[in-house]
Amino acid sequence: MLLKELSNANGISGFEDEVRDLIKSDIPSYETDVLGNLVSSKEGKGLKVMLAAHMDEVGLIVVDIDEDGYILFKKAGGIDDRVLMAKRVIIGKNRIKGVIGSKPIHLLKKEDLKKVVEYDKLYIDIGAKNKKETEKLIKIGDPVYFATKFKENGYRFIGKALDDRVGCSIILDMLKKDFSFSLCGAFTVQEEVGLRGAQVVAHDINPDICIVLEGTFASDTPDIEEKLQIPKFGEGPAITFADRSVICDPKLVRFFKDTAEKNDIPYQIKRPFTGGTDAGAIHLTKKGIPSGVIALPSRYIHAPASIGNKEDYENMKNLVYKILERIESEKGDFYGH
Repeated sequence: MLLKELSNANGISGFEDEVRDLIKSDIPSYETDVLGNLVSSKEGKGLKVMLAAHMDEVGLIVVDIDEDGYILFKKAGGIDDRVLMAKRVIIGKNRIKGVIGSKPIHLLKKEDLKKVVEYDKLYIDIGAKNKKETEKLIKIGDPVYFATKFKENGYRFIGKALDDRVGCSIILDMLKKDFSFSLCGAFTVQEEVGLRGAQVVAHDINPDICIVLEGTFASDTPDIEEKLQIPKFGEGPAITFADRSVICDPKLVRFFKDTAEKNDIPYQIKRPFTGGTDAGAIHLTKKGIPSGVIALPSRYIHAPASIGNKEDYENMKNLVYKILERIESEKGDFYGH
């Protein structure tokens, strides 16, 4: 299962090399740009369709080492401070293992027990004696990854970086299929820190249509009001019509929904104006690129571990394939649908 390999690969924003190398090993031809975006294209006639997914994951980056050898860090991407304490991490190319530490509960004052420890009060402990010993292994600027391994558990899978290795995995599947139109698979960088790679790759490819494949939140956990529980875990892929970065092309949204209904594929509409995706940068490129987003609902994204649903994943993959089939059969006429 390639998703397992992609999830286990390490690649925070700006350090996507390991993910990129894994993707390269699964495709016959590709191009990269200065930022590190990876594009694999299958030339055809008529429309040029781009599937986009980002390779980077949220993580941390080393910014200092104190005199006692503890490692100080900043966040790379949006991570809730509450999920960081006591998590196991892997640091840099040497894959040094460490733990995110804080003051033990035994030494906390009562009033501190009710507070969230902010990330700049935390540190990474690799068990070093002092700064000199840590500096032999760790450098300022080293990336820090969560040490989470992918596991399957019945109809679920658990791993890190499901946002957005899910999208990368599905694009790789689609590139193995044949269509008469031109299909470009774009694996972008630095999405989690500002949709940066997408700006470059969309300008270069300039497709007629873009479909962004993403991981999104599943909001059906006990701490969320029922009226806000969209999308839900296990009820199909989520189609976005608007988020904080884009109002998706209405014709594409309608086409996605219609395709799902024609093929009896369950789907959901993502709660509007939450989150953001590469579509936010892509749809603004040049004269504008019609863009839509399809995402896998996963519990606890932007955290050390997330949970996805196998049926949602298969339904998302099937929906993307059926959409591409219809694009081919209707020769682009659907865009006036």
